[in-house]
Amino acid sequence: MQQTETMSKTINTGVKLDETLHTRLKALGVAKDRTPHWLMKAAIEEYVEREEAYEREKREDMERWQRYKLTDHAIPNEAVSAWLASWGSENELPCPK
Repeated sequence: MQQTETMSKTINTGVKLDETLHTRLKALGVAKDRTPHWLMKAAIEEYVEREEAYEREKREDMERWQRYKLTDHAIPNEAVSAWLASWGSENELPCPK
């Protein structure tokens, strides 16, 4: 039977830390019952995910700005404010377009 799952390749990457940070990392690992390697990997994954999301949002914002420059279409603040103020009421307004 052929295996269809792809295996992830692990690449070793060295991170140079000063002695103080290394000591803090080891102490945190003991407190969390995790290895320093686990903590570093988790921190890097969290950072990369956060920065990727930021870059996606920045790209989307630029696309919206370009679309606005081409169409000159915008929703007035008053319409958005009225829509938000109606949330949860019996007379909730539709999203302005």
